[in-house]
Amino acid sequence: MVSALRNITINSLNPFELATFWSTVLGLPLNDDDFPGDPEAVIHLDEHQVLLFVTVPEAKATRNRIHFDVQPTDRTRDEEVARLLGLGAVQIDDRRRPDGSGWVVMSDPEGNEFCVERSQAEKA
Repeated sequence: MVSALRNITINSLNPFELATFWSTVLGLPLNDDDFPGDPEAVIHLDEHQVLLFVTVPEAKATRNRIHFDVQPTDRTRDEEVARLLGLGAVQIDDRRRPDGSGWVVMSDPEGNEFCVERSQAEKA
């Protein structure tokens, strides 16, 4: 027997706003029944797994123990970083190397860290 990963739950002060940010980053829609002010919001990753954003009363206080690594599918890493900054992300650290490898550490609008890797085309 094994367990299946069902929800990836993200604590948030404003689930709808944070889910909207990640919906735009990932190009995946929110549930049709999610609205501003709701105590939770959902993005379906596939038919079995979801990102679940839930309300908590306190702001993020320490570094994430788990984070997302995202990889652009139709642009370069640098273009994706610029797009994410425009969506409200913040660049925290630049781990890009002169040979083109590495990544950029960013945070979403509530301070959750994530990394932007090179696209597959850039790795080729």
